[in-house]
Amino acid sequence: MLLRVASASARNLSGEQAANLVRSGMWLDYGVSLCQPDVFDKALAARSGELENVKIRSCLSMKPRAVLEVDPDGKCFHWFSWHFSGYDRKKHDAGRCNYLPLNLGEVPDYYRRFLEPVDMVVLKTCPMDENGYFNFSAANLWHRAVIESAKIVAVEVTGGLPYVYGEQNGVHISEVDFIIEGDHQPAVELPNPQASEIDRAVARHIAGEIEDRSCLQVGIGGMPNAVCTLLLECGVRNLGVHTEMLTDGIAELYKAGRITGSGKTLDPGKIVYTFALGSRDLYAATHRNPDLICYPVDYTNSPHIIMRNERVISINNTTQIDLQGQAASESDGHRHISGTGGQLQFVRGAYASKGGKSFICLASTYEKHGARRSRIVLNLTPGNIVTTPRADVMYVVTEYGKVNLKGKSVAERARAIISIAHPDFRTELERQAYEHRLIPHGVSF
Repeated sequence: MLLRVASASARNLSGEQAANLVRSGMWLDYGVSLCQPDVFDKALAARSGELENVKIRSCLSMKPRAVLEVDPDGKCFHWFSWHFSGYDRKKHDAGRCNYLPLNLGEVPDYYRRFLEPVDMVVLKTCPMDENGYFNFSAANLWHRAVIESAKIVAVEVTGGLPYVYGEQNGVHISEVDFIIEGDHQPAVELPNPQASEIDRAVARHIAGEIEDRSCLQVGIGGMPNAVCTLLLECGVRNLGVHTEMLTDGIAELYKAGRITGSGKTLDPGKIVYTFALGSRDLYAATHRNPDLICYPVDYTNSPHIIMRNERVISINNTTQIDLQGQAASESDGHRHISGTGGQLQFVRGAYASKGGKSFICLASTYEKHGARRSRIVLNLTPGNIVTTPRADVMYVVTEYGKVNLKGKSVAERARAIISIAHPDFRTELERQAYEHRLIPHGVSF
């Protein structure tokens, strides 16, 4: 690992001056979501005709990136993403974004052990605080690991981000080479998907499995947020949170007094997360709030740490599951749509937790080209990536019910999963299961 020497004094640069430090062939790092720079990005885009083969690592781009918009043919800039947003997905479809496979909680280790030192990292941060730190706001993740290995560290300061308490959630001025004045725009919001009736039906099946003093991990999307809404309506109390992503649904539970963290072994009384994305109200809830602690992702997502809390409840979406229980949550064939994220790590951590439960949830069908199709299938779509292997899947939940696959044979799994498929597809799925000998003839359960 490259050891950085503390800079005697960080220099103030304009975006244009900072962009002029970039040379052809460099590896840059833009960080994650709220920490991606804007002033520097626009200034670097203005140099597109001068540079070649500049490679940029990123994650969850929440707005268009100027370097990609100005270079549609990829003559100058190459974009690599640890997890796709909707914007990253569009750029992938256009051949301008390449996915980096991972378990999200391992990424700090990738930077420290396996990746060449980053030539330059540029992160949007809060203005320097009274102790000389530039706070990362609500996006901690692996930013410390990048800074440790980077040859040049620049921060783009803005007053538009919430100041968030957390472990290692900032960079000291002694580690910073250059300071760029940001645009001071408010943090980008992520619209909350409206829960559908199917989302609410799935949520009802899950909510019945959540006890007082459970510790929640909630993924992104309408279904997990619908679970949070349902928990507001029932009598579950004293919940804890140890999650990857802090969502509006969790914030609403907190504001309603349902989350106290009193049953947690780790960080009792604290909501623990590694990044937040959502509404302005969510960001306001994180601002200088000592109840909400933003940790690096190798702390929030490592299974051996997750399992130290009791009654961990992990709730995540998938897009397709086969009759043996393989969950494909990140691609549509060879078209990548999101990423592994922390799903597998939380599935494993929740299962290993005393009294823990993991839920993989999905709507039973989807519409494509005007036809209704089953998300439960004999075989995954060719090219689909298995996010959670069959041996790891615990509960599978659709609007038609929930089944627990732990300890079940292939035949029992197939029967169980078919039972929660849409009724219009169950007969054909059963025929396929017999035809391919997933369910042997003459066997009864």
